[in-house]
Amino acid sequence: MFNPVLDGLPENAFPRLARLIAGAQPGGGGAAPILMSLGEPQHPIPPFIGDILNAGLKDYGKYPPIQGSTAFRAAVARWLNRRYALSRHMVRADDHVLPLNGTREGLFSIAFLVTPPQKDARQPAVLMPNPFYQCYAGAALAAGAEPVYLDATAATGFLPDLDRLSPELLSRTALFYLCSPANPQGAVADMAYLKRLIQMARAYDFVLALDECYAEIYTQSPPPGGLEAASELAADGASEPFAYVLVFHSLSKRSNLPGMRSGFVAGDSRIIARFRNFRAYIGPTNPLPADAAAAAAWSDEAHVQENRARYAEKFDAADMILADRFGYVRPAGGFFAWLDVGDGEAAALKLWREAGVKVLPGKYLARGNVGDRYIRVALVGPLQETIEGLTRIRRVLAP
Repeated sequence: MFNPVLDGLPENAFPRLARLIAGAQPGGGGAAPILMSLGEPQHPIPPFIGDILNAGLKDYGKYPPIQGSTAFRAAVARWLNRRYALSRHMVRADDHVLPLNGTREGLFSIAFLVTPPQKDARQPAVLMPNPFYQCYAGAALAAGAEPVYLDATAATGFLPDLDRLSPELLSRTALFYLCSPANPQGAVADMAYLKRLIQMARAYDFVLALDECYAEIYTQSPPPGGLEAASELAADGASEPFAYVLVFHSLSKRSNLPGMRSGFVAGDSRIIARFRNFRAYIGPTNPLPADAAAAAAWSDEAHVQENRARYAEKFDAADMILADRFGYVRPAGGFFAWLDVGDGEAAALKLWREAGVKVLPGKYLARGNVGDRYIRVALVGPLQETIEGLTRIRRVLAP
């Protein structure tokens, strides 16, 4: 009755965490528990969102088009061209942009479009960093591919080591997922790394799916993007400057709107056209009022700058509280601290029992032993709550 291929799905991290702490009462001396396990932004949503949604109430009575509204696609194209300085090769709203019902939906669905039954007369491979966003592995298995986990450790700068990819593996690769800034480590792929990966994709005929949903939360320099790298590689007048490259973005982290489920995919116009047709069978559309609110969010930078400043305050505090402990390094991007505590599961249980702080064991985000020593700590709550949570972590694990 069930598809046996899906028996290989990695178990979701959060049910595993629930089992780990089941029956254990949160410590903390009666203080309220602090939840730092889930990457759900707690900052205020942009103040204009509610008014736009209310003004468009009548449009909930209409079926939204699979390609989204013209205004949404135009706002996204303008943002991409501005954010990544795409002046030589411009993103065109009608050719290069497609809305998503959140990035996870698109990251999962794309595997079905670009994974053939065989590649190089063998089972196709889908490559992903390890630790990984579990959506990647689920998509690979559901599409009939072999998920290949590429260790991303401190020794490799927390990104997959491209030098270790053999021609044999690359020749059967159909899809390569990369998250930059990385979840959970916060590493950023620089321009040279992105260009090399794009050149590999073109040489070996696989699609590059760049998960850039943390791209607007960074410490110093804005992280480079896949379209930016592809544009620099493309010749003037190229018919498809973004060949083989897709980037995925959403408003969940950038604008603190995870519940609005609004994202987009942009890139290679040939894939976008096929993806649009494929998605018409599934129907994961966004309501027109949400498209209108999203268009406004992509057109406004003031709330993004304020959001980034809030995260900077929390990482300033983390720099002091966690200095010289747990191998802490302020991440180049994203809002997670990736802490080496020796045994992530034991530390997570100890923190819950003794401090009332809930964190995620790194083991639950990885295959093999890559994440076993780590915990992932989400700095998504208010500043004072985050300071208190980090202080409890230090007190319990490094007294």
